[in-house]
Amino acid sequence: MTYKMIVLDLDDTLLRNDLTISPRTKQALMDAQEMGAKVVLASGRPTSAMLPIAEELKLKEYGSFILSFNGAKIINCQTGEELFSSTLPTETIHQLYDISRRENVLIHTYVGDTIVTEDANPYTDVEGQLTNLPIHVVDSFKEAVTEPVVKALMLEEPDFLKKVEEKLQKEFAGSLSVMRSKPFFLEFTEAGVTKGTSLNSLIGKLGISRDEVIAVGDSNNDLSMIEFAGLGVAMGNATDEIKAKADFITDSNMNDGVAKVVEEFILKTVSVQ
Repeated sequence: MTYKMIVLDLDDTLLRNDLTISPRTKQALMDAQEMGAKVVLASGRPTSAMLPIAEELKLKEYGSFILSFNGAKIINCQTGEELFSSTLPTETIHQLYDISRRENVLIHTYVGDTIVTEDANPYTDVEGQLTNLPIHVVDSFKEAVTEPVVKALMLEEPDFLKKVEEKLQKEFAGSLSVMRSKPFFLEFTEAGVTKGTSLNSLIGKLGISRDEVIAVGDSNNDLSMIEFAGLGVAMGNATDEIKAKADFITDSNMNDGVAKVVEEFILKTVSVQ
């Protein structure tokens, strides 16, 4: 099989623990693009927080794409055009705030290029470090969020949040997508919006079949694209659920797991036509 696209989660997949790309992985991805393969970044991160990585991998020059906010936006790196955008109504965000209080968990969202929360907390601090976005601690979450937003995150200690996730997945079945991107991040987007659905939309526009796609990830929010792709790959540091669903398990993010996938399944094949 000649693979024409590789779709990569960022944190704990493409990126090492210090949030950098290893030299071996970067070289493999540049070589793959030279052969004609598309390298697509797919993350729960906001678009602006993904752009520096896209620039490092020269996705604009190679005409590739970003799936940000867990697939709620698709960005053409070459033109900057939004090919797809999904948002949650203000009343839904306010409802999620009320539910966060009911369930005794924290919540934050994005207003512009700012993370907004009512409670300073270590989990939102992690998001600030990952995205390099400023955190605005407000007196009233509802008063600060007056327009539709792309997504919201509930935050808490992992074991407690897992129970909340199970409860809210049932409560919002059919009305919202509810999934964890990290053990302490529970993300909410429009119903039916996942990395997998956005990937399906993107390849439809490009004339690429799912059999020609590799998707690589480590967390539960990567499951939809791993199951969708012709070759779904779990990182060595992935959750057990992801490993159980994947077609292939590579090495960890600290041991060039992405590079090893590219070298094995793309660089060993003939050039993409």
